[in-house]
Amino acid sequence: MSTILILGATSDMGIAIARLFAAKQFDIQLAARDTSKLSYLQTDITIRNNVRCSIHQFDAVDFTSHQTFFNTLSPKPDITVCVFGYMNDNAKVTDDLNEMLKTMHTNYTGAVSILNIASKYYAFSKKGCIVGISSVAGERGRQSNYIYGSAKAGFTAYLSGLRNALHESGVHVVTVLPGFVYTKMTEHLRLPQLLTAHPNDVALSIYNAVQKKKNIIYVKWFWRWIMCTIKLIPEPIFKRMKL
Repeated sequence: MSTILILGATSDMGIAIARLFAAKQFDIQLAARDTSKLSYLQTDITIRNNVRCSIHQFDAVDFTSHQTFFNTLSPKPDITVCVFGYMNDNAKVTDDLNEMLKTMHTNYTGAVSILNIASKYYAFSKKGCIVGISSVAGERGRQSNYIYGSAKAGFTAYLSGLRNALHESGVHVVTVLPGFVYTKMTEHLRLPQLLTAHPNDVALSIYNAVQKKKNIIYVKWFWRWIMCTIKLIPEPIFKRMKL
């Protein structure tokens, strides 16, 4: 039976991913900073699906703990999903250094730190899968969220390079670009219903991408064309737009 590690398992998307993969008979490793929130999910998954489900303490921005965290996982996961993230109002992030660092370290530095460790193990094993949830916000900087977007842009570039580096080792790397998703992180935003996915949509897209070995996926297909259009707007025009 295969095992999946979910980094950021208390998030809405993390919970949806855990439930779907457990239903597909994967053993589940739930990792999060606040593990007290995972007990009910662990019990429910175990009883409902008759799979093993373990809980692990993980802090994305405690970089020095990442190697020890991965070393203690038994068994080592066949799939590692990086779903954690952080987003606050851009004005607050630009005005507060702590918020700026939290945004950058959670969405980029912490993700790179733990995935570098997982990727070395997979490269040595000549197998494995890494799934990174990035964002369409990283495809072009916009005034409304350019700090968050820049971190996600870096993460998208990192996943692209990692996919290239690990290809010859037989390791599969998936970049997930969800677009808008109804989650706790976005509950303060007024999201367009047509353009917004649900956590279960993200989970199903990830499962299909892993099974079909897809490289880059947009949860809602039309985001690919929306972002393609936005990227084609000439900079002299784009810089005057309110996006």
